[in-house]
Amino acid sequence: MSRPSAPPPGYDDRNPLYPPPAGGYPAAYPGGYPGGYPQPQPQPPPYSGDVYGGGGVSGEDATFSAADWDDRKVRHIFIRKVYTIISLQLLITVAIIAVFTFVEPVSSFVRRNVAVYYVSYAVFFVTYLVLACCEGPRRRFPWNLILLTIFTLAMGFMTGTIASMYSTKAVIICMIITAIVAIVVTVFCFQTKVDFTSCTGLFCVLGIVVMVTGIITAIVLAFKYVYWLHMLYAGIGAIAFTLFLAYDTQLLLGNRKHTMSPEEYVYGALKIYTDIVYIFTFLLQIVGSRD
Repeated sequence: MSRPSAPPPGYDDRNPLYPPPAGGYPAAYPGGYPGGYPQPQPQPPPYSGDVYGGGGVSGEDATFSAADWDDRKVRHIFIRKVYTIISLQLLITVAIIAVFTFVEPVSSFVRRNVAVYYVSYAVFFVTYLVLACCEGPRRRFPWNLILLTIFTLAMGFMTGTIASMYSTKAVIICMIITAIVAIVVTVFCFQTKVDFTSCTGLFCVLGIVVMVTGIITAIVLAFKYVYWLHMLYAGIGAIAFTLFLAYDTQLLLGNRKHTMSPEEYVYGALKIYTDIVYIFTFLLQIVGSRD
């Protein structure tokens, strides 16, 4: 049987079983349709206002606003987690420095056995490379926290060894200055509109300058101590790591050109903690040399 090529006359897509009557459907009845069915009421237009009666926001904008709110909430949790870890790291480091500085037998042992410094530096360097360069270990729990703990202990021993070479007065003064610098830089980064993350190339050059200056200083001081060169290197290092602290802090905020992923809380703590400790060690070289 062949199929018709066109629908029969009077065919209506809305109800193919009942074609519309001649002359079309009647107008709506005032009291509703026959049979007691109520007359359909007009539906209100899609909502486009604010919940509290504010300015109109389209549905797409409302979706993006909710997404932005979720992003901010995740970022705030991320920041709190990072600074909690940093606080624990600094407490451990300060405790190790206090033991190495105020306990005379420990201080004397460290000064006589410089190998403690080199061993702690080797452990610090290896764990830093693993956490900084390998995404898997630093994101996988609990290995990321285990590696970060080893890194913190190694850097604490290394810093404590350095602090044992200086007077107690110089160590306390440098701790206070470092705390003030860290707080001021953090507050400044949270308030300023200056975007340090947009100057990535400049910070790369600054890091190269610090590294080259450090190599030259180490070679020269190995043969002859030059006071002004040592102070120049310490001053450049203190300024450079203060700027690095500002850069790394803004990476955490998430409202700049470059940001840090909320999954990288271990890496964020690693960076800021290292910046603060290096600021302390460079200030110790400057202040301690005057004792």
